Amino acid sequence: MKMKKCNFLIIVFLTTVFNVSAQIQQHEEDLVKGTINKLFEGMRNTDSAMVNATFASNAIMQTIHKSKDGEFKLSDEKVADFIKFTGTPHKEKFDERIVFTKILIDGNLASVWTDYKFYIDNKFSHCGVNSFQLFKDKTTWKIIYIVDTRRKENCL
Repeated sequence: MKMKKCNFLIIVFLTTVFNVSAQIQQHEEDLVKGTINKLFEGMRNTDSAMVNATFASNAIMQTIHKSKDGEFKLSDEKVADFIKFTGTPHKEKFDERIVFTKILIDGNLASVWTDYKFYIDNKFSHCGVNSFQLFKDKTTWKIIYIVDTRRKENCL
């Protein structure tokens, strides 16, 4: 009888530990998603302060695209230029619609993969994927690296 009670208590303990761990993981995933969603909300609202708040001070942005000669190129983009552009009033409305595909977190490092479709004034422009790397300082997840792909075909 004591053995059954001991086994039961072990199972209850392990289940509790697993549930708490899963809740903490889900909470961190929600915070990571919040940072990324804030980036795109700021972009849609031409709010450079909101966009800036999502980036670490030494963040890197790159894009992979096909050049006119058909070769794939990796291009650097300055985060400061991107932030300035997002805050500059323009007549078009930019809307990048993302779907979170994969989120991996290990301590203060998060890696996120999102599919996206980009619209200008609700007209489809292009699609691709974003790969984000985020770092959590004491309390906040910040984007430290983004690389994306861009294409006009094979968009689901």
